[in-house]
Amino acid sequence: MALDWNYLLWRFDGRIGRRTFWIAFATVGLIELACHLAAQSLGQDRLSSIISVAFGYPEFAILAKRGHDRNISTWVPAAFYAYSSLIDFLFVIGLAGTEDEPSSLVVALTIPWLAFAIGLLIDFGFRKGTSGPNPFGPDPLGPRIGPVQ
Repeated sequence: MALDWNYLLWRFDGRIGRRTFWIAFATVGLIELACHLAAQSLGQDRLSSIISVAFGYPEFAILAKRGHDRNISTWVPAAFYAYSSLIDFLFVIGLAGTEDEPSSLVVALTIPWLAFAIGLLIDFGFRKGTSGPNPFGPDPLGPRIGPVQ
């Protein structure tokens, strides 16, 4: 199965199935993790936040298409990434505190963010998409042969 990385990372239209989602999300996530580790080795928390923002666009594109397969509006992953960007912005402007002593604002924002992230991961990563076409496009798995289970 050849993946169209240009489509996956830069476009918001259409739908993708769970397998494509996991391959794309894991690949982008591992590359982002490597960049964060490099920033951490340089002692650059702000650079790490900038890396998060830079990877937000392709991750959002992947999540939007997977949400479309679940018949979920693009606004749901958009809200998640807006929330994530707010937390990253607090780090960039120096209002996040330190790793040993994070600001109470960052703690208060991170707890619901984590619940949102886990909810999206479970819904988008493990739940079956809409069978057949939906308003976002045709079923990425194509026509089903035989009885639907």
